[in-house]
Amino acid sequence: MTPKELFVIKSEKVNKVKYKMLHHSEFDYKILDDIMYLIPAGSSKYRKTINNVLIMCDTETSKKSLSSTKIQKTKLPSGHTARENHVVAWTISIRAYHHNIVTLWGHRPSTMIDTMKKIHDAMNGDKTLMYFHNMPYDHWFLRRFMYDKWGKPQKQLNVKPHYPLYIYFNNGIEIRDSLMLAGKKLEKWADDLQVEHRKAVGKWNYDKIRTQKEVYNADELLYIENDTLAGVECLDKTIELYNKHLYSLPYTMTGFIRDDVRSIGKSHNAKDLFSKIAPTYEQYIKLTKVFHGGFTHANRFMIDELVTEKVQCYDFTSSYPFCMLVYKYPMEKFHKTDDCDIDYILSSPSYGFIFKLIGYKVDLKDHNCIMPALQYSKCEKCINPVIDNGRILQADYIEIWLNEIDLEVINEQYKFEGHICVEVECAYKNYLPRWFTDYVFKLFKVKCELSLTDDEINYMVQKGKINGCFGMCVQKWLKEVIMEAYEDDEDHTSGEYHTMPTKEPEKEYQKYLDKRNNILLYQHGVWITSYAFRNLHTLNKCVSDDGMLLYNDTDSGYAYGWNEDKIKAYNDNCIKLLQANGYDSVVVGGKTFTLGIAEHKPLKDEYTEFKVQGAKRYAGRNMKDGKIHITVAGVPKKGAECLKDDLNNFTRNFIFKGEDTGKLQHIYFTSTIYIDDEGNETADSIDLCPADYKLDCTNKFEIEDMFSEEVEVIAYENI
Repeated sequence: MTPKELFVIKSEKVNKVKYKMLHHSEFDYKILDDIMYLIPAGSSKYRKTINNVLIMCDTETSKKSLSSTKIQKTKLPSGHTARENHVVAWTISIRAYHHNIVTLWGHRPSTMIDTMKKIHDAMNGDKTLMYFHNMPYDHWFLRRFMYDKWGKPQKQLNVKPHYPLYIYFNNGIEIRDSLMLAGKKLEKWADDLQVEHRKAVGKWNYDKIRTQKEVYNADELLYIENDTLAGVECLDKTIELYNKHLYSLPYTMTGFIRDDVRSIGKSHNAKDLFSKIAPTYEQYIKLTKVFHGGFTHANRFMIDELVTEKVQCYDFTSSYPFCMLVYKYPMEKFHKTDDCDIDYILSSPSYGFIFKLIGYKVDLKDHNCIMPALQYSKCEKCINPVIDNGRILQADYIEIWLNEIDLEVINEQYKFEGHICVEVECAYKNYLPRWFTDYVFKLFKVKCELSLTDDEINYMVQKGKINGCFGMCVQKWLKEVIMEAYEDDEDHTSGEYHTMPTKEPEKEYQKYLDKRNNILLYQHGVWITSYAFRNLHTLNKCVSDDGMLLYNDTDSGYAYGWNEDKIKAYNDNCIKLLQANGYDSVVVGGKTFTLGIAEHKPLKDEYTEFKVQGAKRYAGRNMKDGKIHITVAGVPKKGAECLKDDLNNFTRNFIFKGEDTGKLQHIYFTSTIYIDDEGNETADSIDLCPADYKLDCTNKFEIEDMFSEEVEVIAYENI
């Protein structure tokens, strides 16, 4: 019998199994023997076969009763008492050959661990992948039971403390986080992919105190069933949409785009260019110092002022993809050149520069400049600064790593009594490789086409791809290793994480350069952010003299009194830049889409009232629905309801109550396995408590503050 014939027979047998939700003790695990395994592509003789089955796991937890004895508690500043939790229900859904087989459930964490092993052992492959959506939460409750029964993990990748991306055990089970794969909550993932089963919102009371002897009603069972059933269906749909195998599913959403890029780049010998112009280890370290994120800043003169003019938001259409298509980037190996001044660098537009700017007696040319560009946190040294929410207004001395694009904006805004550019290196600039820019433009074009159809699923996929193109370019080539401290105690369960510096970084760096799949260059990502930064400051100049810029948020500006002629001129130049590199607007169904242009949506992006308190702290009354909308880092959007429909409440020291906003904080407890006085099997746990947010603001700034004799001058040094 051929493998193909065997596959048909076995898949037909599996598909004849009638789906049920069963208690873990009622399932016939022999059914899983008909699930075949996959042999991953590759030549390594050590590669493991992977069981061709989709598995999603989940736990439901409960706080312990306050009457329980010997439980850990802690009083929080908000007045809430955090206390240990325990698992009260778990589910494991199994799907194979596009068919749901079973959802198993139980109460106790130890039985879940036993069941996971029983599932793996019932199949014939070396390795079984099991997903959790938001694995860091579930893993913390289960980790001691896993380690007790399965031993110390063989491999583990953590993206940050308490956030494992995957964990592989010697018994062949690998648990993974599907949240990082989807890039969205389970409810939205299921809705976007329009799978059969959706999260049963509202069917579970999270405030109810439960034990592991709980008898669940139909709604509660439906809730825990749908969480994992929707999960396996989303995994199946994702594999289908991206034309993947289970073994080739990446760990994160960015991995899908990376695979596409690697495939296309391979056919265009992209590795040759990469090897030719990749920076040295020393140059790479400098580039990481040049790199900066988006520009978010508030007009310091308008802090806490209620603006009742019509405020409009203009934002760029696909800002980073536009920058990839139209601008020129370092396209040769960086080489050293002489120390020089600002004018020399700015008079050499054909070259990209990395250098350290040393400035003495730094000051704004115009003290009314409301969006100062110099970032205090990026300075290697800074003495006696006057700071506006992280941006430098004045300083006696600075040292900061820059490229020529950032320097354009800084030179326009600042003056120096003395300066020098040192450790200067440069490289000739040209457009990014055509195969890559064509790929980016194709993604944009398809997204535009899909936006006018009812195909929401593929639209969301395409949107995710185009958003991921930039992320690939700025991924660090050397990453710190975040290790869970298994060795700190005998049972490997200390719960501590340590950030370990890369051992022999230059050797690890060379390994990265040598890998055949690494073809995108970090310096290009650095320049993308710089070009976007410059474009945003160009947009800021499109406000009329009688208008006022209030806020910048990476690729958008909020202001009243925009000069539409200047915006049109900016947008016309975007089209010219696109055409100069052989691209243009996309016309679909009579509608025109143009990368990079500044647009605003009438009514939706207009506000009758507006107020800013600082970076990532602003609010406005939307003209379309008449409601207040907020953007406050750390506060869910529904927190706007706390303002009681009055923007005057959006001011310093206002408390967004966690009970109202839904914001929760994680309180971690560590404990060896024990049975509490209500019979609950307990170990490490997390308590989710309402988290209040106290609104602070940047102090309203007056120009006179820069010259005040009353201000104590303090020397700062951040080396």
